[in-house]
Amino acid sequence: MDAILNFMNQTGFSMLADNWKSIIMIVISFALMYLAIVKKFEPLLLLPIAFGMMLTNIPGAEMYHSELWDNFMNAEHTNYHNYAVILSDGGLLDILYIGVKTCLYPCLIFIGVGAMTDFGPLIANPKSLLLGAAAQLGIFLAYIGAILLKFTPNQAASIGIIGGADGPTAIFTTSLLAPELLGPIAVAAYSYMALVPVIQPPIMKLLTTKKERQITMTALRPVTKTQKIVFPIIVTVFVSLLVPSAAPLVGCLMFGNLMKESGVVERLAKTVQNELMNIVTIFLGVSVGATAVADNFLTLKTLGIIAMGMAAFSFGTSGGVLLAKFMNLFLPKGKKINPLIGSAGVSAVPMAARVSQVVGQKENPSNFLLMHAMGPNVAGVIGSAIAAGVLIAIFG
Repeated sequence: MDAILNFMNQTGFSMLADNWKSIIMIVISFALMYLAIVKKFEPLLLLPIAFGMMLTNIPGAEMYHSELWDNFMNAEHTNYHNYAVILSDGGLLDILYIGVKTCLYPCLIFIGVGAMTDFGPLIANPKSLLLGAAAQLGIFLAYIGAILLKFTPNQAASIGIIGGADGPTAIFTTSLLAPELLGPIAVAAYSYMALVPVIQPPIMKLLTTKKERQITMTALRPVTKTQKIVFPIIVTVFVSLLVPSAAPLVGCLMFGNLMKESGVVERLAKTVQNELMNIVTIFLGVSVGATAVADNFLTLKTLGIIAMGMAAFSFGTSGGVLLAKFMNLFLPKGKKINPLIGSAGVSAVPMAARVSQVVGQKENPSNFLLMHAMGPNVAGVIGSAIAAGVLIAIFG
């Protein structure tokens, strides 16, 4: 009888009575799974994040220990002993989280993203680089807003990066500047990325006239293979010299792209696009979800993060559209930019570009903006990485 009672007291069911916050977090994880499976909101990462969130909040499972990482962050120096403690005393999710803490997973994902990205539209129309830069406006405005909400500068910088609409960049920045907020920031970043088709169209229509949305753009010029090969090399060298702290992200992004465009390592390019990308996505999602422990997630700060993330994303969309309208003041007739492609300056590739295409075709069925929008879209990937590098250089 004593053995049975002892077993019953050690079950997670008995522990739930004293862990009502864990029940709430498990219900939230179910809601995120519903959004990923039924609504298909960024399922490739939202589903692993939700499942990791569920695992970390099951009482008694001991798969993730936030107290170990609190001690890790409070240590004066990060050394092999810190990681040895994690490996010896941590659970499965603690070990997987090392890849997040060391920023390994986001960089590996950027190699895969680079191998799947075509920078041809950006090379053909360099002006789109400005639109991608303008869309980073949301990052810095959200930073100011977060400061006003009494977040620390490091936390505000991590919240602002949500405006770049780039999940790996948000995770990379937050793991370096404010790891205690990684769970809510990751959930907010990927949720807003999934909601691009819902959030962006009203903003695009509000800031443009019907005549502007009907602007037809001429076909892009052809881009040579040599230009596509030289581009990632030049960008890596220039950006790394300009913002060294952005070198890990930009370097990995351009390395993946160079493997694709060079054509001499086709097997490696396919591997990073598929097998490597899929494996790292699983580990990244589950380990990021593990950081969403109840005590860190169920706070007023989480609501502030969600609100400021929405503001960051909205301002980012607005920045690209408004710059396109401003540029049109100086461009001759026939060379004007359809402002809708400015909204694609956020780095949700290729979803934001598709939204520009859909909204544009509703106004003018003969208008095809997809390739034009891909220029600002891929520029936004570079822009968000540079913005992250600037924030890390200032606050890291």
